[in-house]
Amino acid sequence: MAVAERPLTSVTEKIEVTNPVTGAVIGAIHKSTREEVRAAVERARKAQQGWAAMSVKERGALIRRWGDLLWEDQRNAMKIIRDESGKNDTGAYAEIIFIDNYVNYYVQHAPRLLAPKRRPPAFPLIQWAKVYYKPWGVVGMITPWNYPLGLSLCDAIPALIAGNAVVFKPSEITPFSTLYAIDLMHKAGIPRDVVQVVTGDGSTGAALVDLVDYVGFTGSTAVGRKVAVNAAERLIPYSLELGGKDAMIVLQDANVDLAASGVFIGGTENAGQMCISVERVYVEDPIYDRFVERVRHFAGQVNIGSGDGYDVHVGSLTNEREMLRVERHIQDAVDKGAQLLSGGKRRPDLGPLFFEPAVLVNVDHSMDVMREETFGPIIPIMKVKDADEAIRMANDSEYGLSGSIFTRDLKRGEQLATRIDTGDIGVNRAAAVAASPKLPWGGQKNSGVGRRGGPEGLLRFVSTQSVLVDRQIGTKPALALLDPLTLNFLKLMRTVRRVLPFA
Repeated sequence: MAVAERPLTSVTEKIEVTNPVTGAVIGAIHKSTREEVRAAVERARKAQQGWAAMSVKERGALIRRWGDLLWEDQRNAMKIIRDESGKNDTGAYAEIIFIDNYVNYYVQHAPRLLAPKRRPPAFPLIQWAKVYYKPWGVVGMITPWNYPLGLSLCDAIPALIAGNAVVFKPSEITPFSTLYAIDLMHKAGIPRDVVQVVTGDGSTGAALVDLVDYVGFTGSTAVGRKVAVNAAERLIPYSLELGGKDAMIVLQDANVDLAASGVFIGGTENAGQMCISVERVYVEDPIYDRFVERVRHFAGQVNIGSGDGYDVHVGSLTNEREMLRVERHIQDAVDKGAQLLSGGKRRPDLGPLFFEPAVLVNVDHSMDVMREETFGPIIPIMKVKDADEAIRMANDSEYGLSGSIFTRDLKRGEQLATRIDTGDIGVNRAAAVAASPKLPWGGQKNSGVGRRGGPEGLLRFVSTQSVLVDRQIGTKPALALLDPLTLNFLKLMRTVRRVLPFA
């Protein structure tokens, strides 16, 4: 499917979408009205009943078919992603791989995870009990521009396989990747009303929050708070994946070359526009100078551009807002005593939003670059005396999404990782957990609520219903809750459970 203007359903406002590399308009989307959002949700609610009546395996088979279609059409999908986001080939292909892994995991494991589970009741000899998992109904997905395919569909896969209908509101900056993916879902046989897209700006997203049964939001902390308040007022569940300020800690026994090159992978993927991007680096004093020298070395090898091929390391930023924040953070740091070691300049010769990754040294926590989310290609490096100080500084943040520790002592690295207040940590690899669909990841503190990935990422899209069945063995008509037989049985079970805790 080529990127083209979507048909408008009314004469209401439309929003143009531009290619960040060229500045050219590549299409336009309709700004859905509140009434159109309501109609989409109502259609979804009706269709969801039939979708939920299917077995988990039947729903999984359709999602598997969709995943295979996406894999077969990956070059076209990558072009759509790149045209509206400015990514390089590596970043676009990573989104395809990411989604394919999520499809494989949930299709294989959801039937077991969602099967009714036996639980011991109060009177196991005369009763049995099961826990059933039931979909919430209609899930509203408000999705971001930085990973327009990956972060839209990784949540939709478990939501759909759990039996929910899904209505998307993608970012107006990068809507075509989601529209393409949902068209492909319909071709795979997933009913059109079960998965839909409404397009528009923040007002469209707000209307969706007001109408659905569950909200999944990925975006800024400021907007996430508003979503949470609206959802709480309606008493509906929600999950939020918000901002981050992820720290990399480099211990003195680390492989310096691997850590120094790894900071570019973690800090400049998607031009730094990644929620789990490395945004702060803490290096132990004994290897600080050597680490900085190797970072400077690798900075000289970074290939920036808009060309094809996996040897292009850094593509374009997606919009001017991110560029201005990056420049502001650099200027604030330099004004407060930091040194710009390399990069930190626009590259108008490559396009309007290309930027050379900036390496900053002599930074501290008085600077915005160490406290505010940058969402751009800056590598600020701070010297610390030891691991304890590094962990203290890593935890000195309102955010708690991800992070990494580089060390040759793997057991110590794992132990230190548990002292950092984030949803996940990678030892010797940054931004690693999100690539493993069996592992849950998500934010602490102002980085969000809930988890995606793993069983946790599936079970958030269902409510539990406990069903207890009583055989009525030995039961006689009674008006008291605790008749003599029941009371004696409870006393017996108290003794039994001390010996057999599973009873």
